[in-house]
Amino acid sequence: MNMKANPTWISVCHIDEIPMLGSRVVEHPSGNIAVFRTANDTVFALLDHCPHKGGPLSQGIVHGESVTCPLHNWNIDLKTGQARAPDQGCARRFPSKLEEGQVFLSF
Repeated sequence: MNMKANPTWISVCHIDEIPMLGSRVVEHPSGNIAVFRTANDTVFALLDHCPHKGGPLSQGIVHGESVTCPLHNWNIDLKTGQARAPDQGCARRFPSKLEEGQVFLSF
């Protein structure tokens, strides 16, 4: 994981713009980013591309701190982007944070 020492944070939306246990897509030159909201309002961001066959993770089901890809039911850890065993692979993760209701990402 490559995290910058002093990341630049960009506001992408308000937490209320992301459905509970759902996601919102943010367009980015390196590919769409899926921003997820858990039941306790934690936010995570992954490249909207399953490591298995490229399925849109933003259309998956969020449960706990995982998302299930809608194509082949791979479970992806939202904290790390890692596929859960027995599957293997990793979705690119983007640092995210929530401050006063605003969702920020670092690219």
